[in-house]
Amino acid sequence: MNEVTAVDVLLDGYGRVRESVERVLDGLTPEQLTHRVGGTANPIAWLVWHLTRVQDDHVAEVAGTEQVWTADHWAKRFDLPLPTDDTGYGHDSDQVAAVAAPADLLLGYHRAVHERTENWVRGLSAEDLSRVVDESWDPPVTLAVRLLSVVEDDLQHVGQAAFVRGVLPQN
Repeated sequence: MNEVTAVDVLLDGYGRVRESVERVLDGLTPEQLTHRVGGTANPIAWLVWHLTRVQDDHVAEVAGTEQVWTADHWAKRFDLPLPTDDTGYGHDSDQVAAVAAPADLLLGYHRAVHERTENWVRGLSAEDLSRVVDESWDPPVTLAVRLLSVVEDDLQHVGQAAFVRGVLPQN
């Protein structure tokens, strides 16, 4: 039997995010993707875009690479009225509403980010995971902790998107 490594656990976590994103987006219309529960809650399109932007931003930073968002021209494809480096953090209601995209575009971007993440994480060693990537925290944040925090944040947001999907008005 093969020993399970920390890299295996991280890959499983990111794979769960991808599977959940695919399920939550499946078959949704543009209206459903932008529906705001109670008129103000974050819609599915924004939640999936945001969780993918955060993963792209954070993984690119620790990997020392350009984000998929710009490297593969996803920013141009989305054509959002937001700064190119925007990840959605701290968005007000108008900025949230500005993120409108069809399911296939959201899914394509997420799959591209997932593939880049998976390929990079697959090459990490236990020594790599112990590297400190942020000394502004006490204790300092290691690569393993940063990558796990991205999985945790992504799972929270995709869970929110699944909730919104579950309460969408029925036609």
